[in-house]
Amino acid sequence: MTFEIKEQNEKMVVNVNGRLDTPAAVKAQQEIVPLLENANKEILLDCNNLEYISSSGLRLFLTIRKEAAAKGGKVIIENINDEIKKVFMMTGFYNLFEIR
Repeated sequence: MTFEIKEQNEKMVVNVNGRLDTPAAVKAQQEIVPLLENANKEILLDCNNLEYISSSGLRLFLTIRKEAAAKGGKVIIENINDEIKKVFMMTGFYNLFEIR
């Protein structure tokens, strides 16, 4: 699992790749520090290559959302596959995020 974070047109763009399970979420918690420091901007989570998300992964997305809300930023999730969409629907996360 990797998070590729880059600033693009005054937005933070994150390519989420692989399986976001518990061990990956623990590792990613450290990798997203620059993202959280820039949470006052629009954050785009591109999940085109996200294969799986666990409850720990959902918690990581929620951490990003909370930090953005506290700093006046916004989180948008793009390109989730049908399996990830089902998880978001079942957990109520679909209503918490702007999903494109």
